[in-house]
Amino acid sequence: MDKLKQLETFASVASRGSLTAAAKAEGVAPAIIGRRLDALESRLGVKLMVRTTRRITLTHEGSAFLEDCQRLLTDLANAEASVSAGGVKASGHLRVTAPAGFGRRHVAPLVPRFRELHPEVSFSLNLSDRVVDVAGEGYDCAVRVGDLPDSSLVSVRLADNRRMCVAAPSYLQRHGRPRAPADLARFDCLTLSSDASQTRGWAFRLPAGDGVSDGDAEIVHLRPGGPLDCSDGQVLREWCLAGFGIAWRSTWEVEADIAAGRLETVLDEFAAPPNGIYALFPQRKHLALRVRLWIDFLKHHYAQPDFWSADRG
Repeated sequence: MDKLKQLETFASVASRGSLTAAAKAEGVAPAIIGRRLDALESRLGVKLMVRTTRRITLTHEGSAFLEDCQRLLTDLANAEASVSAGGVKASGHLRVTAPAGFGRRHVAPLVPRFRELHPEVSFSLNLSDRVVDVAGEGYDCAVRVGDLPDSSLVSVRLADNRRMCVAAPSYLQRHGRPRAPADLARFDCLTLSSDASQTRGWAFRLPAGDGVSDGDAEIVHLRPGGPLDCSDGQVLREWCLAGFGIAWRSTWEVEADIAAGRLETVLDEFAAPPNGIYALFPQRKHLALRVRLWIDFLKHHYAQPDFWSADRG
């Protein structure tokens, strides 16, 4: 059985949520889809999906393999597009959406540079913290930060997104430093309001006990409180810089402040593993050249360490 077809089938079932939907999209019987998945799991020697009559659930191994699988399929499609495109220039209109804060700092500044390379591509950038329906609203690509919900969109990981606790040196001089996550109850914590995106709270990794590997360390979520909260992460950063408390922010937002000494990190030894910064796009047989070039452009710039440490205000 074709190994590539097995991978395509696995990615299709994972994105659509059922064997029936994947079979319908391909125009084959669900039994054929099931046999391909069985052959893939047998070849790999691992269970990728838990299949019931009502739903498909990815195992831990399946979730990890899906990301690699999608990247491989995307790279293959890009390679084929490069050959078939030949000397054809990218053109047309590119519609991209991104979170407001991240988009202002780390997407918008790249748009003019992209157009310098591809002047025949026009560009519309939507910045919104609303979760946009990418396919339904006609966007070519979305940039998302953090854990991704189940979706029929194809995802490409652009970079790691690490979060850390930070405070101004003046605040730490007045109040001291927390030594463990539980200590945050005694400090002024600057938090996103309840209608914002950090619904699970601040994530920390507790050190593994004796005989427990780091990979099995417990991840806990806390909801620290304080006299100030806001639905805008940029405002929280400004309050933090002003010395009003401790904030839990992403490295893309505060790395330049840390490098300049305006902020200091605390509780580094309890930092949770990173989630990701992703490009998402609707699943299509042929990805438009302008979309592929835009994603490659983001990956290139986000891979540069000095990109994140640049002071963007």
